[in-house]
Amino acid sequence: MSEQKVMNRWLVVVGGILIQLCLGAIYAWSVFTKKITIPIEEGGLYGFDAKQAAWVFSAGLASFALVMVLVGPWAKQKPRLAAALGGIVLGIGYILGGFLGSTFLAQLICIGIIGGAGIGIAYVVPIAVGIKWFPDKKGMIAGLGVAGFGFGATLWVKLAGSWFGGLLNTTDNFLGLGLPGVQSVFVIYGAVFLVIVLIGSIFMVDPPKGYKPAGWEPPALTDAGAVGSLELSSRQMLKTPQYYMLLMMFIGSGLAGLMVIYCIRLFGVDALQASGATTDTAAAGVIAGTAMAWYAILNGLGRIIWGTVSDKIGRKIALFLMCLFQGIIMLAFLKMGGSKVGLIVGACIIGFNFGGNFALFPTATADFFGTKNLGPNYGWVFLAYGVAGIAGPQVAGYFKDAAKTSGAGVAAWNTPFIVAGIACLAAAVIALLLKPVDHAKIEVTD
Repeated sequence: MSEQKVMNRWLVVVGGILIQLCLGAIYAWSVFTKKITIPIEEGGLYGFDAKQAAWVFSAGLASFALVMVLVGPWAKQKPRLAAALGGIVLGIGYILGGFLGSTFLAQLICIGIIGGAGIGIAYVVPIAVGIKWFPDKKGMIAGLGVAGFGFGATLWVKLAGSWFGGLLNTTDNFLGLGLPGVQSVFVIYGAVFLVIVLIGSIFMVDPPKGYKPAGWEPPALTDAGAVGSLELSSRQMLKTPQYYMLLMMFIGSGLAGLMVIYCIRLFGVDALQASGATTDTAAAGVIAGTAMAWYAILNGLGRIIWGTVSDKIGRKIALFLMCLFQGIIMLAFLKMGGSKVGLIVGACIIGFNFGGNFALFPTATADFFGTKNLGPNYGWVFLAYGVAGIAGPQVAGYFKDAAKTSGAGVAAWNTPFIVAGIACLAAAVIALLLKPVDHAKIEVTD
């Protein structure tokens, strides 16, 4: 009997969470933005403007999404190797960012492009492998498999910013390397990511062909909803309207969450000071940091809860509700952010709904187009994340930089949040229009 036949399928979940904890480091970027955007004349070491800081983050997201498409067919065949390679590339990107990252271009390449590529290589592996082992709990397992991505952001933010004094504050000249705190943390994180992802990759193996959990039978094909009875190649999928509907929905919903990940600290400080909740910049920064940490925690919980709920109420309704709630809260966030409680509660709701994207869209991809080619197929759907990753932070960064010369203050955030809110509401409308793939028009593969 092979290793695959006797392996406890829950080990796949454990391995997937370990991998995703490290891949979620990209969401911790906001903890570095304060340090790297301090002007040189005020004692900063880097002097990046808000748009440059946003570009490092956006480049990481775009590289992440693009590489997922490029490696998808290969990762489908060699999931364990793909996960391991992703960890190596991610780790090397951050280590290089530590040694070379004194300039914007170096951080853009090392942390953004190389680090993002590592995430893209490994990211879909735990999702695709997990859903194959758990066809009876696709939503829940997709949520668990990527929950580490959200929780990882909290871990790396807190380690860098506050826990044990904060690595950003305590690691200048780490190991005598002569590196400032930001670059020292890059080196430390890179080494940790490399090791942990390699450990998690050990469990990334597909189940035996024809595997079914004990006591479970595939649901019968009906016209009531997409139930995963079709197995489409990426080429076939790209010819369906359902693919483009999912893509547009993901762009709309993802844009809001990625915008807030980038700007939560900057917006929080502006909003709290403008409302008079606090006049002290440092105090406002602490509150915004707390909101950022809660965002990440609820991001992780949202992945699990939305995934589990979607198994009960169906992916279509879950997608509609998630996008609807996100649109409403984005339109209200400008006012909510003026109080400590409002900023934290708003961040929690946005993070919770944003996390749902990463459970609902891969399982919707499996529902509509099958699990056989889920890795490469979801890579194509995930291109939406790259588009949103550029659009969300760049829109916010543009209006924030413009406010420096116009004096707009907290009002600078009004337009970005309205854009994001409307995009989410449009995604909710598209969700209501989703229908199963027309089986009669598709040539089904083996």
